[in-house]
Amino acid sequence: MPAKIFSAATIGLECEIIEVEADLLTGKSLFFVVGLGDTAVQESRHRVRSSVRNSGFSFHTGRVTVNLAPADLLKSGPSFDFPIAVGILVASRQIIFPESEKSILLGELALDGKMRGVAGVLPIVSEAKKKGFRNFFLPHANAKEASVIEGVKIFPVRTLLEFIKHCSGSTLIQPLATLDVTDLVAEESYGIDLAHVRGQEHAKRALTVAAAGSHNLLFSGPPGSGKTMLARAFRTILPRMSVAETLEVSKIYSVAGLLPAKKPLINTRPFRAVHHTASGVSIVGGGRKVGPGEISLAHKGVLFLDEIAEFPTQVLEVLRQPLEDGRIAISRAAGTVDFPARFTLIAAMNPCPCGFATDAEQTCKCSPREIERYQKKLSGPLLDRIDLHIDVPRVKFEKLDASSEGNESSESIRAKVQAARDMQTERFKNLHIHANSEMSSEQTKKFCEVDSQTKDLLQQAVSHFQLSARAYYRILKLARTIADLEGVEKIQTKHIAEALQYRPKVS
Repeated sequence: MPAKIFSAATIGLECEIIEVEADLLTGKSLFFVVGLGDTAVQESRHRVRSSVRNSGFSFHTGRVTVNLAPADLLKSGPSFDFPIAVGILVASRQIIFPESEKSILLGELALDGKMRGVAGVLPIVSEAKKKGFRNFFLPHANAKEASVIEGVKIFPVRTLLEFIKHCSGSTLIQPLATLDVTDLVAEESYGIDLAHVRGQEHAKRALTVAAAGSHNLLFSGPPGSGKTMLARAFRTILPRMSVAETLEVSKIYSVAGLLPAKKPLINTRPFRAVHHTASGVSIVGGGRKVGPGEISLAHKGVLFLDEIAEFPTQVLEVLRQPLEDGRIAISRAAGTVDFPARFTLIAAMNPCPCGFATDAEQTCKCSPREIERYQKKLSGPLLDRIDLHIDVPRVKFEKLDASSEGNESSESIRAKVQAARDMQTERFKNLHIHANSEMSSEQTKKFCEVDSQTKDLLQQAVSHFQLSARAYYRILKLARTIADLEGVEKIQTKHIAEALQYRPKVS
């Protein structure tokens, strides 16, 4: 009679329960794995056969058929090795697994029966729990990340033989204690501080506003003015992550197979620096097995595009939809996979190919046509989605030579940013948003009310600068953040005036 073992696969951040059915028949020695498995799944036949024999058990000498159901769902990766091996052992009556109906098995097997870690464990445990599963037998390397989920038993398995002894009752595997997420939060050492940046007070203020409301920012200036250093120091002033954000980000990294071995959760906001040679697929996600791209790996954190004008136009244009919606839908012939992508975009660029078009001391060698062509690499719709446009000039010698003593530290700025975010958390506690930049147009009208004098200033700005409806609402959101940094509920004229200063300069 066929044996049935339950496993699971990830589709985006969702979990699909996979039934691993093993049937043994007499006849010629053949081993089939059916159910739309990729090459890694098909190769499990060789890993399973060797690991069963090297664990001291016999492998069926006749026909072995393993079915991975549902059959119309593409399965990939080596995580089905472990349930396939257990299914064959149960079908051959060499072991009894009484807890099979309530258990999920995952893991790659080495030829000697040792268990190797697999990707996607955290979202699988989280979602499978909702479907009634309570016991999870996982590779020892993945067990700690799964133990942050409450209400389940996580059994860390080192070898196939260890699991077999557990089933026989001779040596039981003890489940891990549930980890408290708050106990895993640790202070991060960045090795950089905004106090080390000489001058550029206007840029530092813009970074503070961007961090407080999760607003997108673009630095433009000549080479060596400190754009990259400012961008990299941005992470030092970001607010702490909530427990929900920590779990959400960690699920993405788990699916991508990027969770550090000794760190079960991503508890600091991601900072993803992407080179301009990156492809569109690497940025938005996809591939043979659809996985998260850089914009999803930057979820709840920062996506840094240095020299943004050097990126291919078609690559930059794919950012428009996730910048607006906070999600990316990757469509393939087999279906559509959805990943979260709520990130803060920090970009830097030179004003022209040589970099000195706005420099008062160096002469620009570019023609007006070259400058126009270079700047047009960033389309109007993309620029409209960036809230703060900051010119970063060359730093004068007097400021370079000055002491950093007296400059405001990242720790001090971060405290102000955290206070502003706490106000937003309270404001949006009954909504599914967490920062001012995430407000819809209706929510912006509700939370960004202005008096008649301020409204007149806005009207003049919309008319004079020919602002789009998107730009109008982004100015209001930016003013809301500036008011939050001051700790006031009412948006004032000065807040709107500062927000307008951050718009791109147009004639």
